[in-house]
Amino acid sequence: MYYIVILSWSLFYLISSFSSQLPWASCDNTWNTDDCVNLAAKNLTLNRTTLINSTPAATEFWERRVLSLSGGIEEIGRINWEILLCLIAMWVICYFCIWKGVKSTGKVVYFTATFPYVMLLVLLIRGLTLPGALQGVVFYLYPEPARLFDPQVWLEAGAQILFSYSVSVGTLTVLASYNKYNNNCYRDSLWLCVLNSCTSLVAGFAVFSVLGFMAQEQGIPIAEVAESGPGLAFIAYPQAVAMMPLPQLWAVCFFIMIILLGLDTQFVAMEAVTTSVMDLFPMILRREGRREIFILLFCLTCFLGQFIMVTEGGMYVFQLFDYYACNGACVLFLSVFETLVMGWIFGAERMFDIIEDMTKSRPNYIFMLCWKYLTPLVSVVSFVCSMVEYAPLTFNRWYVYPDWAYALGWLLALSSIVLVPGWALGQLFAGKGSLKQRWRHLCSPDPELPLTCKQRAEMKETTFTAEMEDLVRYGT
Repeated sequence: MYYIVILSWSLFYLISSFSSQLPWASCDNTWNTDDCVNLAAKNLTLNRTTLINSTPAATEFWERRVLSLSGGIEEIGRINWEILLCLIAMWVICYFCIWKGVKSTGKVVYFTATFPYVMLLVLLIRGLTLPGALQGVVFYLYPEPARLFDPQVWLEAGAQILFSYSVSVGTLTVLASYNKYNNNCYRDSLWLCVLNSCTSLVAGFAVFSVLGFMAQEQGIPIAEVAESGPGLAFIAYPQAVAMMPLPQLWAVCFFIMIILLGLDTQFVAMEAVTTSVMDLFPMILRREGRREIFILLFCLTCFLGQFIMVTEGGMYVFQLFDYYACNGACVLFLSVFETLVMGWIFGAERMFDIIEDMTKSRPNYIFMLCWKYLTPLVSVVSFVCSMVEYAPLTFNRWYVYPDWAYALGWLLALSSIVLVPGWALGQLFAGKGSLKQRWRHLCSPDPELPLTCKQRAEMKETTFTAEMEDLVRYGT
């Protein structure tokens, strides 16, 4: 529900990039303050004190023009109509890209998944040819040994892997359900890991080469230039682009890439929900025209819930969603249940038989060790550590949320994860028989699952043996 807001900001930046002068590369606009400083200006000399007491033009454009940022979550303020129109445009694009199902989405993804690689290659080449790029690349590749002993670093890395691979949130399962039974899922999974990690690695070179250029231009350490989260995409990188020749061209390339990558993420997130609900109510939703109506209602519901995020205080609400409802701890909590169910209740051995039946080759036993022991253990330890290392959310390092906002954040987090144990307990108490019988029934795979070749062969062998025994015993 909240992710597409990022795309509306990106669309606003993309439209702004077609102006004769980039609006975040000037301090002569109506939204600028007396403290504004244009870091893209030529022959600009700033000492550290002046830099600390001033606000870059890119930051003022982001906070005062795009967000129209209020003083806190208590001050919701007015709706930003320009961002609202951008949000409507992104929802319309998303709807018509997925309304016909994976067949239409698959055709769109041929473009949205491949064209960003063209943009990434263009930005990478441009970044590596800038002065100071080597400084940025060295900063990117050379680790700080002391930080390797910081558990928070590893927790952030683990959360990034979960989100980057879309693990434990159902999207891979939903999309894979449309494959043919004999599709080589083993090979696809390995390729997914390789391509995803390589893309992230290459994207790091494209970003940090530009940040190195920006640090050299300003004469400050690169650590002070690097931003995380929205600050990287909407402050640091646009500010660096404004310092290059032909800034409009590079800004357009960058935000087209961001929008297309974001659309892919939004497609699969919406498809996961849509397919899951359609599988629950196939008699109702699989009739002609029902899918389109359901997706329209789904999009409208999400859109109406986003009105508060395009207000002057919307960024505070957005950060609340991002920090609590969609954080790594929630996904880790879900992954614990998923790995325990697959490794122990459904059974790792049974999963091996199914993969062998699909691909005609048996997976490496390292996966069985991961499913049964390593992954649940790492997930539990990471989840506990994330709870121990928890720090309340702050915005821009200075704004502290009120207590009721933190309570709302925890409710958002619980809304994502309590459903799993809650549903299990509900099924346990709603079943028939003794508590032990209900538990054993719920922990058994569905008896209507299709048989593998191995199971069919064993059944035939059992039937043949029984017939032979009857023949010997009764002579018939």
